[in-house]
Order: sequence, then C-alpha cells, then structure tokens
Amino acid sequence: MTVAIVGASGAVGQELMRILEQRKFPVEKLLLFGSERSAGKKYLFKGKPHTVKLLADNDDFRDVDIAFASAGGSTSARFAETITRHGTIMIDNSSQFRMDPDVPLVVPEINADDALQCPRRIIANPNCTTIMLVVALHPIEQLSHITRVRVSSYQSASGAGAAAMEELEQQYRELLNDGKVKTISKFPHQLAYNVIPQIDVMTPNDYTKEEMKMFLETQKIMHSNISVSATCVRVSSLRSHSEAVWIETEHPLSVDTIRKAMKDAPGVKLVDDPQNYVYPMPLESAGHDDIYVGRIRRDLSSENGITLWLTGDQIRKGAALNAVQIGEHIVRSKN
Repeated sequence: MTVAIVGASGAVGQELMRILEQRKFPVEKLLLFGSERSAGKKYLFKGKPHTVKLLADNDDFRDVDIAFASAGGSTSARFAETITRHGTIMIDNSSQFRMDPDVPLVVPEINADDALQCPRRIIANPNCTTIMLVVALHPIEQLSHITRVRVSSYQSASGAGAAAMEELEQQYRELLNDGKVKTISKFPHQLAYNVIPQIDVMTPNDYTKEEMKMFLETQKIMHSNISVSATCVRVSSLRSHSEAVWIETEHPLSVDTIRKAMKDAPGVKLVDDPQNYVYPMPLESAGHDDIYVGRIRRDLSSENGITLWLTGDQIRKGAALNAVQIGEHIVRSKN
C-alpha cells in the first residue's frame, strides 16, 4: 500500500512511523507531509530516509491508499478534500470531524466495522481520554448496560504535544536553577509542581471542550445513551494519561466478574492486587499498547456502582496506535 502521514514531524506523526514499522503494516511506499516549518526534514522508516514534503492543495495524494492525518483540526478541515478527492481514506486524529454524522468515530476493540462505512472517505480517531475510557467500559457493557459514568482524568503533558512535553521539562529546569518558572506557553498556567483543572477551552456550560468530547464521543462510539460527566485535569507527568472512573450499570455486577472480563478483554491489561498495593501507574503504561486497569471495587455510594482506575499511553493507544489499528481493519476487510 501507499501510505501518507500528514503532520509527520509531530509527536503523533513520529509515533505513527514507529508503530507502522513495529506492526509490519503493509507499507510499500511512505509519503510524509508537513508545514513549511517541517518541509525538508528527513526521517528514517525501515532504515531508509524519507523527506517531509510541504502539504499543498494539489494531486500529491492521487495514488495514496490511506493517509494518517495528525496536524490539527484546521489543517484537516482545509485539506480533507485534497487528501480524499482521488479515493484516499483519511484517518484523522483531530477533533474536526468526530461528531459529523457522515464520519465514523472508531475504536477498533468496540466498533471496528463502523470504519467500513465512510461515505466521505474520512474516519475520525477519537479523543485520547475517550479512547482509554471506552476500551475499559466495553467489557462491562457486555455484562450489563452502563447507564452513567463519572470520570476524572489526570492528563500528562504529552496530550498537548511534543512542545508541551519540552515545556514541562524546561519548567523543572528553571525551578531547579532559578527557583522560578519563566516559560509558560503551551499551558494556561505553570504545570511543574502543579495540576491545572482545565484542558482545552471553556464552553458556555462551564465544561471544557475536552470534557464535552468525552460525553459526546462515548455515546457515538458505543452506540449508547450512556451519560458521561467528566472533569479533565492536566498533571505534571510527562507521558500517559490516567482516569478515575465511577460506573453505574442496570444490574449489579461483582468485582470478580468485572476483573475476569477485564482480564479477557482485548486492549486491556489487568493490574489489580490492591492488598499488595499493585495498581496501574502512568510510568508503567508509557510506551505500551494496552490500557492498564486496576483498583476495581464496589462504589460505596451506589448499589449498581463500580469504580476503577486506568492509565494508558496517550500518544500510542490514545492516538497513533488506534489510528493504525483502524487502518489494519480496513486492510483485513479487503483481503
């Protein structure tokens, strides 16, 4: 296949290249695209250098089978027609098309076949926190319908991109050297030694866009009336997001039943031995594909409630890996 990566120089673009190679995606030819700032840069793929080409409104995508786009919503909106006009399938990592009724929103462990119905030749990759949440919710939904979810996220610097990760590291250096942070650009406030209860901009109802994404996207992915209330928080870890989740189901479920379901669920790694203080942490999930789930216990405030903790690599399963898995499902469907 001929595959393109739009936004090749970014954190997700670089991870896409690594994952395509690691998973032996059938790439016969790889094309890299980026902004004026990135054009001309060279990256190795399968041991060979590839040069980033300037993304432009032309016929560069004529022979491309799948294009992974990770250059932001405005870029996706501007170039979607350019990318798809000759039949290319665009797997988009931005929020631009996620709630479009003609664009499937896909997490392969849950609704892979939705990707096969894409009339606009665009498939949306969900928000990272939503992906992690629904991977953990799905095995519970198979046992009893989930009616309501409350979730608090603990999101690392990686969620704001490579430059944000560098900013966090720079802030710690400044604190150690001068005792004061001078660099605040990618976050609304100092993140080092701090948590910020805001991710993305505020909406009129005082929920942030990130929190509203979790509410809306979860319903679309799971084809469910599930109600999600979220508080999304930026924390000073470098990579991997975490979430504390409270779940209410139509029928009560035992902790043992849920643990077994999690152990058998695709994309989930059960790490849950609370009496011996074994539970998932972002340092452990960073660089791995699965969503780590633990601290599963009954919700003391709800007869039909369960609460759990999860963590996952935002750049991998929260972005690049999920997109590649969508591509793999498309490839399998054609064979």
